[in-house]
Amino acid sequence: MPEKRHAEVVGGGFAGLAAACALAKHGWSVRVHERADQLRPSGAGIYIYENGLRVLETLGAYDEAVQGAPFAHTREMRDENNNVLSVHRWDPSKRVFSIKRQQVITALANAARRLGVEIALGSEAIGATPDGTLVMADGRTLKADLIVAGDGVNSKIRDSLELVAKRRALPDGAIRVLIDKTPEEIASGDGGTTIENWSGSLRILYTPVSPTEVYIALTMLDADKRATQTPIDKDYWKKAFPHWSDLIDRIGDQGRYDRFEYIRLKSWSSGKVAVLGDAAHALPPNIGQGAGCSMMNALALAVFLDREPDMAKALTAWERNERPMTEHTQRISVFLGLPTTWPSPLRRAFLTLAGKSKWMVAQRTKTARHVPTGT
Repeated sequence: MPEKRHAEVVGGGFAGLAAACALAKHGWSVRVHERADQLRPSGAGIYIYENGLRVLETLGAYDEAVQGAPFAHTREMRDENNNVLSVHRWDPSKRVFSIKRQQVITALANAARRLGVEIALGSEAIGATPDGTLVMADGRTLKADLIVAGDGVNSKIRDSLELVAKRRALPDGAIRVLIDKTPEEIASGDGGTTIENWSGSLRILYTPVSPTEVYIALTMLDADKRATQTPIDKDYWKKAFPHWSDLIDRIGDQGRYDRFEYIRLKSWSSGKVAVLGDAAHALPPNIGQGAGCSMMNALALAVFLDREPDMAKALTAWERNERPMTEHTQRISVFLGLPTTWPSPLRRAFLTLAGKSKWMVAQRTKTARHVPTGT
């Protein structure tokens, strides 16, 4: 019997854990390195659409990931006066859940462990070479048949290989938090309506993610320092959204500000190193597909490595097959963020048109409707 191939995976987020599960399912021995002392995602809530749910099913993480999460059936776009600009209702045959990010990470980690994956916490990698050598912060070097870099936008593995073709900070960012539902919100029983509310360049995204919690994303221009400060300036936000005053008061002192970024690589691999997730294709969260693309590409990586024994050919075929959908997702996500910098009347007209245009809705939902490789 041939010896198992071994993979060292850097990063315990969506990309790294999905890759670990997928490789283990295809017969690899896998170790994941997470530099933190626990698996703790940035952000608070997440949308996972049909494409990502198919991947979770394939990896054995679906049931735990979606347990108690509401089916997100309706998305309303509103203006500064709380008037509804557009309503999008998801096709009931295409699933989408709004979920706590930690719940999905925990589900993926548990699936990985069931598959025999070793998860090393407090283990930091700082570089890699194309021959499959992983360089650790403590001075150790580890050899592998494959290294997977899923270590985020500031990936040290990617940068050690000089793979970045384009990286730029976008003009906006977000503060993301979880808050408890009020008794009235719990009693309403409507966990499936998401509200995206604009006021000038500020935005509040209201998303139920469990029977008792709501995910709130506050987005703003990076140049708006009153909006980016944490704890949030409640008076500033309540002036822009007086109808959300009670909700803003419930946010408390939690949250951190993160600026959105765009990253494009020369190549998704170098020798025996493959790059996944935000390290390879960071994008703003305007269509909620950052994690979806990460998990799709992670599963596809294992599939192509299983199909083609020659690693160079496998990695080339993987990128050729998966990159077009990921880059479409990046383009649409960046495009839908452009109105953040526009005058309010122009923004309102664009958002109204985008919500009602069948072509725009099709472009926005193309990734969600995609059937991932390996599912």
